Amino acid sequence: PLKRLIVGGIDRVYEIGRIFRNEGMDPKHNPEFTTVELYQAYADFHDMMDIAEGILSGAAKEILGSYQVKWQGEDIDLTPGWRRLTMVEAVKEYTGVDFGAITDDAEAVAAAKAIGVELADTADKSWGNALYACFDQKVEEQLIQPTFITMYPVEVSPLTKRSPEDPRLTERFELFICHSELANAYSELNDPIDQRARFEKQLELRDRGDDETEMMDEDFLTALEYGMPPTGGMGMGIDRCVMMLTGSDTIREVILFPTMKPLDK
Repeated sequence: PLKRLIVGGIDRVYEIGRIFRNEGMDPKHNPEFTTVELYQAYADFHDMMDIAEGILSGAAKEILGSYQVKWQGEDIDLTPGWRRLTMVEAVKEYTGVDFGAITDDAEAVAAAKAIGVELADTADKSWGNALYACFDQKVEEQLIQPTFITMYPVEVSPLTKRSPEDPRLTERFELFICHSELANAYSELNDPIDQRARFEKQLELRDRGDDETEMMDEDFLTALEYGMPPTGGMGMGIDRCVMMLTGSDTIREVILFPTMKPLDK
């Protein structure tokens, strides 16, 4: 709906609201949480990186008087100028596997298995899924200082514009600080033909048992057919940002009425 407002001529739009996901609980996850979602016409994922960095570093400086924060036992430096790595670069740096030199799906899957990475049963055994699995299982846990991981595979980015340099990848980033994802952003996909094909692929995955896929949205596709300008979009988890700025170890500490596991009877 917010992207449909961009189509309607509102060049900048944001919403801060509660989100519910029927998922499990752990120190970083609560089924109900708060996010800010924003979109800006004539912007891209590079602009969203600048906004994310400005919001968090600016908040730290204003609230704490310093860019230095301590979170989960780590000394975090929020001084602007955060590291930006493509996913291919990050996987090569932390695992030694260079997916940039791999073009074959079977070779990519074999390279992932060689370092102890397994693909989900519902996932296509493709280059992109192998790359993402390596990042998810071997790299994310090692990201301590603020790091933007960019250029995600198209298989895990159904709403994102493809990279003009490599159509297997998309103009997407996630921001990681102290093993935690704090923001997710795209250069938004505004091609209705490509978007329909992505939705159809998501439905195939849902039929195979992946319940986290996107559903078909005919109203959104109709809006794209009218025309959406080049747009950057981002979602940022407010609760995790508050966790970092307050040095809280669990999300329960920053939510007034968190979901709690039932008492044993």
